[in-house]
Amino acid sequence: MKLNSLRLNDLQRSTCWFALATAFVATTWGVPAAAANAFPLVESEPLEIDALFEAAAEAQTPSLGLTGAHAPSLGSSSPGLEFGNIPSAETDGAGCSIDPASPAIGATVPESYFGVPSPTINPSLVGAVQLLTSGELDTRSREITVPLYRGRMRGTGETVWYVATDTTDAANAEALGINFSAKLAFAGTGRGVRRATLEADGTLVFESGTVDFSPERRVQAAAEPNPFPPAVAEPGSVGDEDYTPLVLIENAGGHVYNLPIVAFGSTARQLRLPGGAVDYSRVHDSVSRIRPFAETVTLDLVPGFSFGRPVLYLSLDTNLPLAAALEAATYAPGLEDISVGADDSLFSAVERIFGFTNGARGCENPHRQGFEAAVTDGSGPFNVLGGIPTIAPDYSPLWDLNLGEWTQEAIDAGYRARLIDEFQILGFVDNGFVTGPGGTEYGSSGIIINCPIVHRFL
Repeated sequence: MKLNSLRLNDLQRSTCWFALATAFVATTWGVPAAAANAFPLVESEPLEIDALFEAAAEAQTPSLGLTGAHAPSLGSSSPGLEFGNIPSAETDGAGCSIDPASPAIGATVPESYFGVPSPTINPSLVGAVQLLTSGELDTRSREITVPLYRGRMRGTGETVWYVATDTTDAANAEALGINFSAKLAFAGTGRGVRRATLEADGTLVFESGTVDFSPERRVQAAAEPNPFPPAVAEPGSVGDEDYTPLVLIENAGGHVYNLPIVAFGSTARQLRLPGGAVDYSRVHDSVSRIRPFAETVTLDLVPGFSFGRPVLYLSLDTNLPLAAALEAATYAPGLEDISVGADDSLFSAVERIFGFTNGARGCENPHRQGFEAAVTDGSGPFNVLGGIPTIAPDYSPLWDLNLGEWTQEAIDAGYRARLIDEFQILGFVDNGFVTGPGGTEYGSSGIIINCPIVHRFL
């Protein structure tokens, strides 16, 4: 279990927060109390403070009980149930892994003898490509560490902590290492895009849109034989009626940026806890580590596929509370005003993502896929994304969920399998093997999920 997943509800409610934290550090990791008490309590604390806490934690890592975002939230008998925390095939079977096999399998030479990866010649060729290059990627732990930005709300002055993942500004996307998405220019309908102004010191001042991170995320599978939809699905973060992750910066070229909020209304001192622990009543449930003074945040990644290639992506916001609970994302009501169903047509802001309600289950099953599997074993649903950068020019981080259900006839005939390509799925739909939920017509579910792409394995 991860140390940084600790939820400290009692600490955050206490008026003696820092005194308790000091005692916790001193007694747990052996940091002298005098040294701990010497830490200054100001917002301009030096970066070394984060490092001191983390060095102490590395010296002795205690065993801690977990609740909240990274705890077994989908049922007390199921360990580690959160999409994105994907075990390797070696430990939990091929059904819960997307890791590509070694090219040396079946060859007479070791992998080190193979030539340079094809993407070094052309990023569109087969091979691993990090697409969100603004941060440090760890494919083994399925995490990425990216810059953490601090802005504020106009009027109230409340602090807004956010990350940057996508933009309509192609040149700035390349310069910053974030994704370019031309489609986001069409998202400004209704509450789809918020407004912000750039200050002289580089701070963004937001006109609207707040997020409450105090709820505790809860997901409980329904009774068999149909565990999905879940019996309980409560998101861990909820935006107000105006919240959307998309922001138009009015005095900086009028471009749209994808700037999901990961913490709101907290000071840097409140976010920085001993040993890199995370208080999920203050931050996004995808956060595995936050270093406000070092201005970085580490986020969990979700595995899936795009045109047959295994990928990793972030899941940060959605327009439905049920989906927010399942995805460990923020419920963002502003996304409800963005049109769905038009896919790659003129003025469409979305791209399609494909999921299944009743795919095969069990980590030992290489065809495992879908939300029933996810809510019962906790590994990812292995959704299938449409176009992503380097594969197609129609990428958008706003994914329009097309939810499919295998027909009983297809299951009985043994046709149910893990599908990993958009047109492969559409072919199964066309042949009548997959329908919408309950036999309805296949198409958009109306659910939008903000899932910036991060990495392509092949």
